[in-house]
Amino acid sequence: MTTTAPALPEIVDRDTWEQRRQDHLEREKAWTRLGDEVSAARRRLPMTPMPAYTFDGPDGPVTLLELFAGRRQLIVQNFMFDPAWDAGCPSCSNLADNVPHLAHFGPYDIAWARISAAPVEKLTAYSRRMGWTVPWVSSGNSGYNRDWGWTRDDGEYPGVSFYVRDGQDVYLTFATEGRGVEPLSALAGYLDRTVWGRQKDWEDSPPGWPQTESFMRNRRHDEYDGAGEPGGQATR
Repeated sequence: MTTTAPALPEIVDRDTWEQRRQDHLEREKAWTRLGDEVSAARRRLPMTPMPAYTFDGPDGPVTLLELFAGRRQLIVQNFMFDPAWDAGCPSCSNLADNVPHLAHFGPYDIAWARISAAPVEKLTAYSRRMGWTVPWVSSGNSGYNRDWGWTRDDGEYPGVSFYVRDGQDVYLTFATEGRGVEPLSALAGYLDRTVWGRQKDWEDSPPGWPQTESFMRNRRHDEYDGAGEPGGQATR
């Protein structure tokens, strides 16, 4: 982390600032229109049937169909939590903190859940620690994680899956991982609009802008000190 004062943009008068912002707005609008086109194409993707998986829930076995809780659609955060870890992935935790209040999904007939490879007892304890209410089940005794690449030979992988059901049949309509989850993070959206951005070393920023290695600033929300700085080394 930088120890010197970071650089700042040039200072201009109000009229110049308004003009520069207006010029940039055209690029923002083009980006929005492109996003609409991509979303339209996404809605036209095919779907594929899902096996009848059964997971370990806090109160016993839970099927994939039951995770819908009677609704037509289901969003699943495939949360990195290796069975050997004592806490969930900090970056996945950050994304989990960005989930809107679940009541907002009701009008769209959408249910929410998390799935991880760790034992359900660990998931429940960690969820309680983080103050989350999204249902969380363990795939440790099913083939779900391996079948869909959320657990691979080199470890756990994060992402989000989107499902729809037709009666008792469940289908996968879309899945995303890596930077594909960024639009689902309100934090990323806010940071992208601040003067110094996400402050990551891969960003194209002017000379003197503060930058650190990716994930170096990521902590669980109860691991920062009072000033918002990391309060210690995050562990998995």
